[in-house]
Amino acid sequence: MSPLSAAGIDPFDESVYRAILVRHTAGPADIAADLGSTPERTGRALDRLRENGLVGRLSGARRRYAAIDPNGAVDALVRARTAELDGVRAAAGELSRLFATARQGSSEQVEVVDGSEALGRWFVRLQQEARSEVITLDRPPYALTTSNPVESAALSRGVRYRAVYAPEALEWPGVLGDIRELVAHGEHARVLPGLRIKLAIADRRLALMPLSLDFAENVRAAVIRPSALLDGLIDYWELCWRTATPLDAPADDPLGPEDRQMLTLLVSGLKDEAIARQLGWSVRTMRRRISRLHEQLGAANRFQAGVIAARRGWIEGPSSEGPVAGPAGP
Repeated sequence: MSPLSAAGIDPFDESVYRAILVRHTAGPADIAADLGSTPERTGRALDRLRENGLVGRLSGARRRYAAIDPNGAVDALVRARTAELDGVRAAAGELSRLFATARQGSSEQVEVVDGSEALGRWFVRLQQEARSEVITLDRPPYALTTSNPVESAALSRGVRYRAVYAPEALEWPGVLGDIRELVAHGEHARVLPGLRIKLAIADRRLALMPLSLDFAENVRAAVIRPSALLDGLIDYWELCWRTATPLDAPADDPLGPEDRQMLTLLVSGLKDEAIARQLGWSVRTMRRRISRLHEQLGAANRFQAGVIAARRGWIEGPSSEGPVAGPAGP
């Protein structure tokens, strides 16, 4: 992961920022020439950097930018990001208090169900009864499976899905491929570190939330109907959504076919020897090309390289057998 990724700066945007730090002032065409990119893509990156307070636009007819001293600019960016995440954390505490209050009140508003099968049945029912939208917070562990075959059917009948994933979810085998498939069918997906709950809400009138993430013990979940608790959960989801980073960003620069195939095999979980054999390379050649791609993508490891490439639309996720299955399982 590139150094500024945790503050919400895309690796390509960071490379633009580094280039303008060297030049002090520059236009999109200057930076594009330095990075081997296009002025259009570089211009969009400069505009994003400006929104984040890392560069300023100079006056005059020509479109030129000046770098802002990182000592102050990056500190301000980190403080803003930290404040957003603190808001998410504080909201979780408020939701806990709302939940405790609701449990002491009307049993009609909150129903507690026991067992993995009951949780799974409610998750299916919630989606099947949805008429307009399903919103979720998705993170491991999973009570039954990562697969969610109901989502593809709901998408086909016009139900909108918006999902916020924890980075840990993307590490589970096949999940990233499922997400890419669902995004292609209409799901809107984002990723947010630090998710502490799992949640699914249908039409803003019915929610399902596991009460514990320790699925090794007895699985219990709350079915929440219209109430102050449900309103608080919706507000919390909206806060997470605004803070999260899109996973379905369009591609700007596609990879070559060999690098794309290599990354796809990496995402699929194949080992070095198997990938090299598939591509007809030596293991040494494959590792050298992986190292080069890490630099190009601003990734610290292979998993991050696959995630970043998938976010940019440079590769398709690994295919899964059987019907399209969503990762936002119970």
